[in-house]
Amino acid sequence: MGQTAGDEGQKTEGSDPLSAAAAYDGDSACIGDARHVATGFLTEVQAVHGLPVSERAMGMTEVVVSELVTNAVKYAPGPVMLGLQINQGAVRVSVWDSDPVLPDVAATDPQRVGRHGLEITLAVCQGYEVHREPVGKCVTALIALADDPGGRIAGRTAP
Repeated sequence: MGQTAGDEGQKTEGSDPLSAAAAYDGDSACIGDARHVATGFLTEVQAVHGLPVSERAMGMTEVVVSELVTNAVKYAPGPVMLGLQINQGAVRVSVWDSDPVLPDVAATDPQRVGRHGLEITLAVCQGYEVHREPVGKCVTALIALADDPGGRIAGRTAP
């Protein structure tokens, strides 16, 4: 399954059947669509390619996509790009936005309402990275497809 990077979530056939991408104009309506793209992609990975995708992986991918795209819409003006890729038993979720400011986790405050998206993402993923691009930044999270009590993906331990 491929996605074209100019048609908000429209499917196209790509050369790599284990990746998908979508581009959005950055309004809040894209958050739900990005979740649907992610769950559709993982459903296809499981049904067509026979890779195991646990219910936990499906749910956590949906949560991470929602949180990362929400942050991009909220803090960066303009377009947002979502990339999904299967890599060594995990789904790699990448979200690009136009703001070069790198995200940070807010100080712990049980009274704080909101600003928990990055905390949630870090708690449920096995890998996380963020880097500046020539324009903006790209935030990437790695989520194991299969349940594993040891939290291992291809020989790496979870943070």
